[in-house]
Amino acid sequence: MKRHLQIQKILATRFIAVIRAGSSEQLIDVGRALHDGGCDLIEVTMTTPGALSVIEEATSELGEDVLIGAGSVLDSETARAAILSGAQYIVSPVTDHATIDMAHRYDKVVMPGAYTPTEAFDAYRAGADFVKIFPAGVGGPKYIKALKAPMPQLSLVPTGGVDLNTISEFLQAGADACGVGSSLVSKEALRDGDMEQIRDTAAAFLKRVNDVRGG
Repeated sequence: MKRHLQIQKILATRFIAVIRAGSSEQLIDVGRALHDGGCDLIEVTMTTPGALSVIEEATSELGEDVLIGAGSVLDSETARAAILSGAQYIVSPVTDHATIDMAHRYDKVVMPGAYTPTEAFDAYRAGADFVKIFPAGVGGPKYIKALKAPMPQLSLVPTGGVDLNTISEFLQAGADACGVGSSLVSKEALRDGDMEQIRDTAAAFLKRVNDVRGG
């Protein structure tokens, strides 16, 4: 999928499931459950054991119904390996210019991480499609609103501290999308293989997103 289409999908879905799946089979099951609940974006952290093979197999199985990205990417070499394994977008907790360049070389979306206004603007100036604000729970929605006030051109994706109770506030504060971890796909649901819970939780998040759209 071309980068501009990836951007459109992210802006349409507005929440990204950040998970650490134990296997490609588990990720495929989770991907289907999330898709059924209305979430078509998964970020597989590179701290996942065998992350590249997990991404490769899940991407092959799920196709373009669910966009799978690689998270916790710290350098351009890892970004390239993830993209060649099928990752459709690259997410990092930091801003590394070479990683941004590598993602764009392969026409993939990249979300470098930042926190301060200077860091966020540096990521934007380096070509970031979205800037991941991490850890967003430290400043909360008010911090996102404060960042957007002087820099409305920044597309921000707060991650960390986003849950069912706060996602609406983050989006209303100006976030373009949110990264959501265990409050969307809990460790217990993964352990128990409770795909119904994951589907229902995704649907609950989607409702909050749609409430913001409607408002």
